[in-house]
Amino acid sequence: MRRRGWLSANRPTASPPKTVVRKGDRVVVIAGKDRGKSGKVLQVSRERWRVTIEKINMIKRHTKPNQQNRQGGILEREGSIHLSNVMLYCTACQKPARVASKTSTDGSRTRVCKKCGQTIEAPSAK
Repeated sequence: MRRRGWLSANRPTASPPKTVVRKGDRVVVIAGKDRGKSGKVLQVSRERWRVTIEKINMIKRHTKPNQQNRQGGILEREGSIHLSNVMLYCTACQKPARVASKTSTDGSRTRVCKKCGQTIEAPSAK
């Protein structure tokens, strides 16, 4: 087995972060080349600490013609962004929001904006 620096095979890895961002949420990018832009979360990868956002961090992929894509060419798709570079968007404040979790009497948890106190709606189930 090949070792790569201080990351040896027997070293325990960090557990995936508990994230407030879910698929379908509206988020704002707070750092990087797309800073200030907002969009809908398409995918959350907790193991890699990354999120994919609609129309943000577009990357170009040069592809050869194949069975699925007969023409080939340059395809544009969304790249992922680190979880620490996005914040949930509060529709009541119209701003990026830090989020608290509030537990109701029946045991269900809701996400609450720390600035205005309004609940942040869960993404619609599809």
